[in-house]
Amino acid sequence: MTSFSASRRLGVVFFPAFDWAISPTHPEREERLLYTRDQLLEEGLFDIPGITEHRLDMAEYGQLERAHFCLPSVRAVCTDSHLASAGGAITAARLVMEKKEDKAFALVRPPGHHAMRVVHGNRGFCNINNEAVMVEYIRDHYPHPDGRPLRIAIVDTDVHHGDGTQDIFWNDPYTLFISLHQDGRTLYPGTGFLTECGGPAALGRTVNIPLPPETADSGYLYAIRHAVLPILEEFKPDLIINSAGQDNHFTDPLANMKLSAQGYAALNAALDPDIAVLEGGYAIRGALPYVNMGICLALAGLPADDIREPQWTPQSERQSARVSEYIAGLCEAVVDGYRNPPSCPDEGAEERRADGVWWSRSKHIFYDTDMLREQQRESWRICPHCTGLGRFETSSERVRRSLCLLLPRQACEHCRQVAENEADAARKSGRYAHVLLLDGDARDGG
Repeated sequence: MTSFSASRRLGVVFFPAFDWAISPTHPEREERLLYTRDQLLEEGLFDIPGITEHRLDMAEYGQLERAHFCLPSVRAVCTDSHLASAGGAITAARLVMEKKEDKAFALVRPPGHHAMRVVHGNRGFCNINNEAVMVEYIRDHYPHPDGRPLRIAIVDTDVHHGDGTQDIFWNDPYTLFISLHQDGRTLYPGTGFLTECGGPAALGRTVNIPLPPETADSGYLYAIRHAVLPILEEFKPDLIINSAGQDNHFTDPLANMKLSAQGYAALNAALDPDIAVLEGGYAIRGALPYVNMGICLALAGLPADDIREPQWTPQSERQSARVSEYIAGLCEAVVDGYRNPPSCPDEGAEERRADGVWWSRSKHIFYDTDMLREQQRESWRICPHCTGLGRFETSSERVRRSLCLLLPRQACEHCRQVAENEADAARKSGRYAHVLLLDGDARDGG
C-alpha cells in the first residue's frame, strides 16, 4: 500500500478508551478498536503519504454542556473516556476547519448518537453525543464569514436510528439530520419513521430512511444516490458529517443488514463527508478492522477494491428483488417528504399561554443500560422572530423533577426574556431539583 499517495489529506484521530467498558464481555468494550489499530498498522495505512494519525485533545465539561442538559450534573453523567471521545470529535473538526487536513475521521469510543438533549444516564451504550458536541464547538469557533448560521448536514449510517442526534437538532432549521437505519419495527430503538420530520421551526430538516432487514450494498448505495444526495444538493450544507456506525455489516451480531467493507467504502466515497465519527459496530474481528480501513481509504480518495474480508462470500451481500423494490419506493417517499413537509409535527399539540403559542409533546424515555425511566414534557415556543425557546420538564428514578430551558442561537429578545422569567420563577417556586438554562449565543471558552 505504500506505493499509493492520498489524493485528499486525511487526519485520523484514534482513541480506543482502554479503561472504559460497560462490562468485560459487553459488545461495547475496548477490543472494538484494538483490532482496527492492528489492521491499520499492519496494512501500512499511516505509511501512505497524505494520511496522518493525530492525538486528541480532551473535551472540557463546558463543551459537553453546550449540547446537553446533564442531570444531576455533567460529572455524574460522563467519565474521562467520554471527555476523550468527544474531544476526539472536536479534534477532527479542528483539523478540517483550520484546513490542516482535507478530511478527518474520529475513530473513538464510547459512541454517542443515542444520547439526547437531556441526559440522565446511559442508553444504547451512549452517555454523550459526540457529533452534537462537535457541531456546537464548530458553531462556537468557526462562524460563517458572512454572519449567517452555518448549515450542517449530519448523515447517520449506523444500523440503529440516531434518535439522540435527532432529538438534539429536532427544532434546528440549520442542521439537516438524515438517518439511514434498519426499520425501527425490527430493531432498537424502535423509532426513525418517515413521519418524524422535525420540530415546528425545522419541519423537513429531520429525514429518516428506515431500510428493511437484509439490505445489502446495492440497497444502501441506491438510498444514498436517490435520496440522500438529492436532499443534500437542495439543502446546500457548508459541512457534511458522517455518523459512521458499522453495525450494518453482514457479520454484526446485533442487527440484520448485509453491508460489506467495500460497500461501506463506496457509500462513504459517494457521500463525501468532511468529517466522519465512529458510532456503533460490534463484529469486533469480522467487520470493524476492514470497514474502518475502507472508510479511511474512501476519505483519502483511494480505492478500496483490495480489501478482503475473511467471512465474505457472494451470498453475504446478495439482496432480494423484494428488498430492492421496497427501497426504490421508500426513497421516492423520503425525497417527497423533504420537499413537502407537513404544516406541523405529527406528534404533540399546540397550546396557548400568555407568553405565546407552544408546541408540546410528552416523551417516555428508557435508559436500557442504566435501567432508568425518564418522563419528559418537551415544549417549543413558536416565535416569528427566531427558532423559539425550548422547554424540557423532566424527571427519572435518579433525578427529581427538573426544568431545562434552551435558548436557540440568535434568540430574539422576547424569547430571551421569557426564558429568564421562566428560570427565575422556577427557582423561586422550589418545585424543581434543578433549573438549567442553556444559551445558544454563549461560548464554551475552549
